[in-house]
Amino acid sequence: MTEALCQYRHEILHQADLLCTADQIQAALERVAEKINKTLATVNPLVLCVMRGGLVFTGQLLTKLNFPLDLDYVHVTRYGGEQQGGGLRWIVPPNEMVQGRVVLIADDILDEGHTLAALKQRVLALGATHCYSAVLVDKLHGRIKPIQADFVGLNLPDRFVFGYGMDIEGAWRNLPAIYALKQSIPES
Repeated sequence: MTEALCQYRHEILHQADLLCTADQIQAALERVAEKINKTLATVNPLVLCVMRGGLVFTGQLLTKLNFPLDLDYVHVTRYGGEQQGGGLRWIVPPNEMVQGRVVLIADDILDEGHTLAALKQRVLALGATHCYSAVLVDKLHGRIKPIQADFVGLNLPDRFVFGYGMDIEGAWRNLPAIYALKQSIPES
């Protein structure tokens, strides 16, 4: 990575707004885990981590679940490094491991809902007996979504967010907090 790119990425963070602190995220994780523990404790679910954004959330969530489970991952994207979603691209689709299982899909953010809806549809089509979903962030933008998550950590405004697994131009997934790009001020 060039020094200029590194400096540019630091500038993005420096100019961003802090939306959720690390402590707020940890409290949200505790709430989500408590609800999942009550719902899935007796079913030995298959947890599917949605790569790459869901990796941090899923990894932290797993340590708070107090029941046996199996773990796998899927990789599907609509963004591909962009700030707006495009067509769905399956990199690693769900496989036959879901057949006859209760599945919990864990992802970073529920934005428009198309990716999560497609994942749930595919998992059920492959023979899962039930499919739950958990997201760290549900973006509140006022548009109708084709799916609602069963377990939600945080509700955030309709802004481009990054940190805690979510990226900005491929960077800053490693932040322990969640930031948003500055909102542009309308010209008068």
